[in-house]
Amino acid sequence: MWHSRIPRTLAVLTAGIGLSIAGLIMQSLTNNKFVSPTTAGTLEGARLGIILSLLLIPAAGMFLMGIFAFVFTMLTTLVFILMLERIKIKNSTLVPLIGIIYGGIIGSVALFIAMQMDMVQNAVTLMIGDFSLVLSGHYEIIFLTIPLIIIAYIYANRFMIAGVGEDFAKNLGLNYRLTINIGLVIVAMITTLVLLVAGVIPFLGLIVPNIVTIFLGDNVKRTLPVTALAGGLFLLICDVLARLIIFPYEIPVSLVVGIIGAAIFIVLLIRGRKHAI
Repeated sequence: MWHSRIPRTLAVLTAGIGLSIAGLIMQSLTNNKFVSPTTAGTLEGARLGIILSLLLIPAAGMFLMGIFAFVFTMLTTLVFILMLERIKIKNSTLVPLIGIIYGGIIGSVALFIAMQMDMVQNAVTLMIGDFSLVLSGHYEIIFLTIPLIIIAYIYANRFMIAGVGEDFAKNLGLNYRLTINIGLVIVAMITTLVLLVAGVIPFLGLIVPNIVTIFLGDNVKRTLPVTALAGGLFLLICDVLARLIIFPYEIPVSLVVGIIGAAIFIVLLIRGRKHAI
């Protein structure tokens, strides 16, 4: 119970909360409901960083892998946001498609490096989100997401203002670039921590904030606590399903989240196109 069950439950809840908040921050900063770590190259950047850390420092521990993953997550997410600032036509469905293509390129680079250096198994393992190996003493690093979530709540209104645009934010006396950078650091650190503990969990940061904002509106400070609760519960339910679908065996939780998340993503895209029309 104390060595496996409780640590796994805590890790699942914390990961779900963290990724949901990361998605909410990205959607707020870019003012686009379809932007998230899944559709902005963020997860792929973290994976590329870990692969490079294993390539350059074969005996790299979790700390060094975390540093590499954080740096590349920051860089890839920053590049994506800079790309958005230069796109004249910011169609709500076009932006995530660009992000998916961008992430696919980064993922291909990571896989190519892994193939050249005989690290394909490491690359594939990082793509699978799974909590079956979470044990006491090997997961506590994920709790570093908690102070990041608190900071996100403090800056929630600033993130919302920054998402409206640089000129508008500056007119209100907001340091636009500082706010953007704080948001990027929070997203990068949360993504890195979850990846180190559980691997890639797709679509969570995309669908949960969207569902919450449909019912509660776009006030980030008001929706953030509900988004956190919904994200934790959603991932916990998916983790339970992953253990029940082919009982007594277990499938990766990323597979369950991916199937459900992809279906909801398609519905949201169709709904977004109808509203745009």
